[in-house]
Amino acid sequence: MTTELGAALRTWRDRLTPAAVGLPSAHARRAAGLRREELADLAGISVDYVVRLEQGRFASPSAQVVAALARALQLTTAERDHLYRLAGHVPPADISDHVPPGLQRMLTRLGDTAAVAVFAADWQLISWNRGWAALLGDPSAVPPPLRNFARDSFPAEGHTPRLSQWPVTSFAREVTEAAIVSDLRRATGRFPGHRRLTKLVRDLTEGNRRFAELWAAGGVGSHREDHKIVDHPTVGPIAVDCDVLTDGDAELKIVILTAAADTDDETRLRLALVSGSGAQLM
Repeated sequence: MTTELGAALRTWRDRLTPAAVGLPSAHARRAAGLRREELADLAGISVDYVVRLEQGRFASPSAQVVAALARALQLTTAERDHLYRLAGHVPPADISDHVPPGLQRMLTRLGDTAAVAVFAADWQLISWNRGWAALLGDPSAVPPPLRNFARDSFPAEGHTPRLSQWPVTSFAREVTEAAIVSDLRRATGRFPGHRRLTKLVRDLTEGNRRFAELWAAGGVGSHREDHKIVDHPTVGPIAVDCDVLTDGDAELKIVILTAAADTDDETRLRLALVSGSGAQLM
């Protein structure tokens, strides 16, 4: 009897053309999709194994076999994760630096009204709009590996914060620091063993005493909001609300800086955004 795993494999095999995997298209093929023999060869497993999987006579392939099938079938990330779950495995987790098109459109459209940036799960800055660059300074001159909010928040000796070109003060610094650390600990559970995240935590633990103390406390949570003062060089100090939204399984963090409506801070924020309207969008 065909299982859900078997049915999914058959569906994905049928939709994948030989040309898509670099195989010649024979004129006498009975179906447009891949043959079982071709899938087996691409995945490095036996044809009999593919038959047993599709017919439901075996429903627990190893994680290595699942990975090979996902590559051979050219599955999307969501499909790959679904295949892992059907086979009884936890999907592999990887920190994504990709900003979906819809999110990129939002960044662009809010460029004249709010400062918005997108961070990866390890607080690596991966995209920002014109408003962000106008309010805090354009991060494009900073080498990508150094664009990390956690490193700026817990600088090692001799480290200069990179993500703001002028002073930014948090209203509740201790609360913010604890939230960042607990958020990073949550990320280590979501993305266990991830090389970049592991190195980040190790560097911060060894290089900053405050981070080490908070990490030892074992807190787990999310960084959701903050209130800051940006000492802008053109318009002066601006009090802004910082709200953090999380997007999708990749745990992208959307950070939005706005000022309270009908206040002097809102006026100064608008002036700052206008003064930096030519800043680079990323």
